Amino acid sequence: MQSEINKKIIIGKIGAARGLNGELKLIPLTDFENRFENLRQVDVDGKILKIDYVRQIGGNLIIKFVEYNNREAAQKLTNKMLKVDKSAAAPLSDGEFYTFDIIGLNVFNLNDKKLGEVIEVLKTGSNDVFVTKSEDEREILIPALKKAVKKIDIENKIMIVDESAFEEFN
Repeated sequence: MQSEINKKIIIGKIGAARGLNGELKLIPLTDFENRFENLRQVDVDGKILKIDYVRQIGGNLIIKFVEYNNREAAQKLTNKMLKVDKSAAAPLSDGEFYTFDIIGLNVFNLNDKKLGEVIEVLKTGSNDVFVTKSEDEREILIPALKKAVKKIDIENKIMIVDESAFEEFN
C-alpha cells in the first residue's frame, strides 16, 4: 500500500496549447487556486516537470513548463493531470475536508445501515453535494450540511448521515 507521505493529489488539469512557445491552459481542480503562484514543480504522468511560470490572462490560468518550449511538444500534455504530494496540500480548518479524502467513504445512516460509497463531490455554490452509489447502483445525493452529515471519520473511511435531512432530494 502506498504510504500517505508519498500519495499524490490532483490539483489541476492541462488544457489546450496556447501560442507557439509551449504555453498551456490550466484548469484548476482545487479550491486553493493561489497555490499555483508559488508552485515550482508538479508530477504529470509520473514525471516531475519544472514550472517556468503560471500567469492569468483574462479568466484563464496559463502554465509554461521548462521542459516544453514549443506548441507541438506541449500539446501532448493536453488532458493530463497535475499532481503534487499530499504533504503539500493546503492546511484546512477543523471540520473541513479535502475532496480526495471524501471520495471513497462508506456512508451509513443513523441506524448503521450502509447506504453506499461516495463516488463524487459536486460543487454547487451554496454547499457541496456528496454523490453516493448504493449497492443496487442507485445514486443518492447527500447535501454537505450539518443537519444531513452527522460525522465524517477519514481515518476509518466512514460518513454517518441523517436520511431524514435529505430524503426529499432522492
